[in-house]
Amino acid sequence: MTLAIEPLHPLYAARLTGVDLRQPVEEAVIDDVRAAMARFAVCVISHDTPPTNEQHIAFSARLGPLERGASPKIKGTELRVPYPEIVDQSNLNDVGEIYADDDRRLAYKRANRLWHTDMSFYEVRATYSLLVGHRTPPSGADTEFTDMRAVWDALPASRKEGLEDLVVEHSYWYSRVQGGGPEPTNEERATRPPARHRLVHIHAPSRRKALYLASHASDIVGWPQDRARAVIKELMDFATQPRFVYAHKWRQGDVLIWDNLATMHRATPFDDRTFVRDMRRTTCRERAIQSGESRIV
Repeated sequence: MTLAIEPLHPLYAARLTGVDLRQPVEEAVIDDVRAAMARFAVCVISHDTPPTNEQHIAFSARLGPLERGASPKIKGTELRVPYPEIVDQSNLNDVGEIYADDDRRLAYKRANRLWHTDMSFYEVRATYSLLVGHRTPPSGADTEFTDMRAVWDALPASRKEGLEDLVVEHSYWYSRVQGGGPEPTNEERATRPPARHRLVHIHAPSRRKALYLASHASDIVGWPQDRARAVIKELMDFATQPRFVYAHKWRQGDVLIWDNLATMHRATPFDDRTFVRDMRRTTCRERAIQSGESRIV
């Protein structure tokens, strides 16, 4: 079956038809999906019923080496979805009940409403994320994106000066606290130390320059903290102007794929104490993780 592409935003984002994650997918179709991702960076593939966890994992592994590991070590964590390749992005505990309002995991998940890119707090960065909608609330809970290649292109030349020389430190726990979560314990901090990345990089699939930022970005190496955070905020504010934003409205069975090296994204609010939002994510990395490198433990 031939892949068809329907653009969803003037700058990026598209709906793909002609591919079904629940069926065997030919290598030529995988190549077409990669080509679409290089152009659009955010693509949705819809199904009338969601792929199984096994189908989700199998398709994701065709796009690159998968992150495999347990969830971050947060006090009281038990796995609801017992697959090491899947990050449970739901508001459900291990027995399928909506989190209590004082649950630390719910507080940390609400930090996903900040603009971020997945796993920037690791040395080996995330490439594609694939999020499957198993159950979606009746309203709200959109996922919003911004294309950081388009953002770089739109920056005035005078503002670009000097940015390509900067290195930014990214911390998982910094964003969790900024999002309203509790201060992590020493044990929690040890599971995810910070990582450093260049502020501007070449997005290899499209050969375009892109800013690499996120709510995890806490400092600029060699800069005073107040100045660094002011510049990070300025660039984040510029990047999230409405002209750059695509909002995906979820339907059950949607598989949303995005390139973390070209975009930022965020969850949007919904009544997470009343309605179930069951989302499950796999994440590809730039390369397979070697022993001793940063990863989820």
